[in-house]
Amino acid sequence: MNWPRPYNIIDCSQVDVKDWLKETDICLVPIGSCEQHGNHLPLRTDSITAEVITDRAAQKANVPYTPLVWCGYSPQHMREPGSAAGTITLRSTTLQAILYDIGRSLIHHGFNKIIYVTGHGSNIKVLDPLLRTLRYETGAFIALYKAYSERDLSLVQDIIENPKEETPGWHCSEMETAQDMAYNMNLVRMDRAVKEFTHAPGWMGPAFSKPDGSAGVTFKNQEYIAVPMEHHEYSDSGVVGNPFRATPEKGEKLFERFASYLADFLEEVKKIKVNVTNRAFVNRA
Repeated sequence: MNWPRPYNIIDCSQVDVKDWLKETDICLVPIGSCEQHGNHLPLRTDSITAEVITDRAAQKANVPYTPLVWCGYSPQHMREPGSAAGTITLRSTTLQAILYDIGRSLIHHGFNKIIYVTGHGSNIKVLDPLLRTLRYETGAFIALYKAYSERDLSLVQDIIENPKEETPGWHCSEMETAQDMAYNMNLVRMDRAVKEFTHAPGWMGPAFSKPDGSAGVTFKNQEYIAVPMEHHEYSDSGVVGNPFRATPEKGEKLFERFASYLADFLEEVKKIKVNVTNRAFVNRA
C-alpha cells in the first residue's frame, strides 16, 4: 500500500518524525482563537485562518506542522458575565507557557526552526517575550507569521473590493467572511450579517475617535495613544467593517495568497544555517 505522507505531526509515528527531520529542520505551529465574530461568523474564524494557511503552506514547502492551538489571547471579546458571547480566552502567561512548551519540545527532538502562524491579531500583543525567550535559551530560529491583513493590504489588494474605510481586513469584514465561506459555507450566516464601523467608547467623550480595531485611539488627528478597551465598547455588534462583498471565490484566493507567501518565506528559511546550543527540554515537569 502506498501510504500518504502526514504533514500534521500528530498523525505521524516516531518513524515519520525521523523521516521529516532527515529532510527539514522546520516545523510550523498554527495558533488561532475561540472568540465572538459578530452574529454571522463562527467562534473558530481565526482558527480556520491559521489552520488552513498553515496546512497549505506546509504542503507547498514540504515541511511538517503541529496541531492547531485553537485558543488564544482574547480578553477583549469576553463581554459581561452571562453574555453568552462564547469566547474562550487564555491568560497571556498561559498562552506563552503553552507555546513555550511546544517550541521546546520540537527543539528537543531536533527541529531548529520554529515558525508560529497566528490567525488572530491580539496573540501578537503577548508573544514577543516568548519568541525572544526561545531564541535566547536555545539559539533556534524563531519567527511569527501573521496570516492575515488589517491595515496593510498590499499583499491582497487586488482580491478585495472593500475600500480602505470599510476595513476589509478587520473583524468579520470582507476578508474573514470570504475565507469562512471558502472553508465551509454552512458556517456563515449572511442573513444575520450587519455592516458596522468602529467608534470611540462613549465614556471617552467627543475629543476621541477610533478608525478600526487597533489598540489606538485618535486624538487631535493623531494616533499616538493606546487605551485598553473591550471590543464591544467600540463595536456594538462585534463587526468591524462590511462583510457584504465577501464571496467564497475571494476566500479561496486569499487562502492561496497567504499560504504562497508563507511557503516562499519557508524556502528562504531553509537556507539559513542555525546552531542550536541548548536542545534538551529539561525543566518540563
